[in-house]
Amino acid sequence: MKRMILAMAALGLAACVPQEKPTGAEDFAAFCSSCHGAGGKGDGPMAADLEHKPADLTGLSRRNGGTFPKLRVMAKIWGYTGGKNGAAIMPNFGPLLDSPLVPYDSGDGIQSPTPERLVQLAEYVETLQKK
Repeated sequence: MKRMILAMAALGLAACVPQEKPTGAEDFAAFCSSCHGAGGKGDGPMAADLEHKPADLTGLSRRNGGTFPKLRVMAKIWGYTGGKNGAAIMPNFGPLLDSPLVPYDSGDGIQSPTPERLVQLAEYVETLQKK
C-alpha cells in the first residue's frame, strides 16, 4: 500500500513538471519531412504516393526575389491558404502547432501575436534555403 501511495505521488509530481516544447526542427521532422523530405526538397517517403509533388522548400527565397517569404510560409502551414475553393493539398497544421503567442513582426512594423511553434517552424524552413 505504501508503494502504491509513493508511486501515485511520483506520478502526480511528474505531471507538474513543465513539458519542453518541440523545436522548429523537431516539428519539421514530425509534421513536414514525410512529404517534403528531411532536407525540404519535396522528396519525403510519402511524396511518391501523392497526386501532386510536394514543394521544394529549399528554393522559396530564390523564387521570391532572394527574400524568404516567412509570412506566406506561416499562412500556408497554419492553413490560412486553402487553395482553390478551399481545396488545400497540404493539410492544415494550425491545431498541431497551437502554442503560447509571441510578438511577431512580419515586416510591417506591427507586432502581431503569433503562435510560437509556428514562428519556430517557419524559421527552421528558412534555414533550409539554398544560398
